[in-house]
Formats: sequence, structure tokens, C-alpha cells
Amino acid sequence: MITSFFRKSTPLNYSAVILGLLFFFFYYQLKHVSADNSLLNVVSICVFLGVLFVSMFITNFIVKKNGLSKDSAYTVLVFFLFLLFFPGILNNASLLLSNFFILLATRRIISLHSLKASKEKIFDASLWVFIATLFHFWSILFIVLIFIAILFHVARDYRNWFLPIIAFFSIAILFVGSALYFNTQWIHQLIEQSTIDLRMDYFTNKNQNWAFSIYATIGLFFVVLLLLSLANRPLILHPTYKKVLSAIAIGMAVFAISPNKSNELLVFTFAPLAMIATTHIETAQAYWKKEVVLWILLVVSFIAFFAQV
Repeated sequence: MITSFFRKSTPLNYSAVILGLLFFFFYYQLKHVSADNSLLNVVSICVFLGVLFVSMFITNFIVKKNGLSKDSAYTVLVFFLFLLFFPGILNNASLLLSNFFILLATRRIISLHSLKASKEKIFDASLWVFIATLFHFWSILFIVLIFIAILFHVARDYRNWFLPIIAFFSIAILFVGSALYFNTQWIHQLIEQSTIDLRMDYFTNKNQNWAFSIYATIGLFFVVLLLLSLANRPLILHPTYKKVLSAIAIGMAVFAISPNKSNELLVFTFAPLAMIATTHIETAQAYWKKEVVLWILLVVSFIAFFAQV
């Protein structure tokens, strides 16, 4: 049932996901955010929702534009369900914005295989990564993904290797200049975020521990399935799959070393995991396998959400 409903991209199934996200978003806001009808708070909520919706559909655009999907709505659905695993992300502006800019960078990185306007794509992706760094410092690790993409596609032109450095100095100069003019505290805050914390004792209750364990298990399941089936997939898509797997690894590294650790830091893995989950669901031969995977995702994400709210 659920497999058939999301098998094709239609306004109806997109609307179902949008309505679901609206329901869970406002449910969380009512439970955890103090009532404030000020204009600033209303604008903040609209920005939160806008970033969530755009992030979800950028992920969907990436899989369709780069041949990772057969025009289904599974990517949007899975991304939405991953959000429910860690509801705290629905009120974390810095992580939402950082992940949003990383997705903009990922869009440019993955499309590099076309070899069209490669220098512009590398420079743009680098800019987005360094802008994301201003909201969460350790998202700077995604610059590694850009160098991986250069290695796969345009390594022969030595100028491509210097473009991220140029982008770094461009953002650094703009940021430092703005901070010196408006608020020097911005620089201190960024430096404070740059510390490394490998501790994993941040759980405040067993529900957070349970949600993390289930999400990690699901993520590992999809990654292992992709690795086992990679040899049977079209060779032209292998570099793309490797970049997506690299994005997951980098997202996990960001989670592992970031200070002020929380489950919400796993947001950087939502999009790449949703991409490979889509490829698994679409290529599964048996209908019942697709149905089981989606129902398990649906049920455990709902349970994780309400257990933590």
C-alpha cells in the first residue's frame, strides 16, 4: 500500500509528506517551545519550515537529476521519517541552516560527473561548505567531499585543487570583516565550536539512546546493502554512489567530533542515507520487501518521535 502510493512523484504524495511535516513540526513546537506570538518568533518558525521543506526537496532533486531515482517520492518520504527520529532538530536553527548549505554544496558536488562548468561547481560547492561552517564549525569536514569529487572527475587540471582555498579566503574575509563591524563575539563563538569532543555520554534518557541505536542500525543496513550490490549497478553511477557513501562517512565524523554533542548532529547523514535508501527500495525485486522496509521505517520513526516528545 505505502509502496504503491509513493512509487510515483505526484502532487498528492508530496502533499501527504508536507502535511505530515507540518503536523509533527507544530506538535513539537506546542510541546517544547514557549508560546510567543511576536513577529520575530513567527518569522523564525516560517524560516524553520522553509529550510526543512527546501532541504527535503533539494535531496529529492539530487537523486532525480543524477539518475539515482526512477521518479519516485521515496526520497522525500524517507528524509521526512529520518527527521522524526530526532525531533530536537525541529528547533535547532544552526544545524538546520548548516545542513541546508551542505545540501546546496552536495548538489554541485554530485553533478560534477557531467564535466560541465566544473570549475564553477567546485567553487560554488566550496563557498556553500564554508558558509555552512559559520553555523556549525565541523561541517567544514565536507570540504573533503569536494576534493574526493575532484579526484574522481577533474584531477588533471591542477587549478581545480586551488579553488576551495580561494573560496575559503573569500568567506573568511567577509566573515571577519562583518564580525569586526557588527559583533566581534561571532569570531569567539566560532572558535569555541572548533574544539573536538569524542565523548558519547550525552544521552539524557533511554529514549534518545534507543532512537540513536535504531537509526544507526537502519543506516548501517542501507549502507551494507549498497556496498554488496554496487558491482551490479551501472558503472556510470559508481562515482556518484561513492560520493554519497563518502558524505555519510563525513556526516558521521562531524557527529563524532563535535562538541555539545546531541543526536541532532546526525542531520548531516539524513540526505545521503535517504538517497541510498531510495535506490534500495526502488531496485528491490519483491514487492513485500519494499513494503516491509517502508513500514518498519514509518513505525519506528513515529515511535521515536513520540517517545522523545
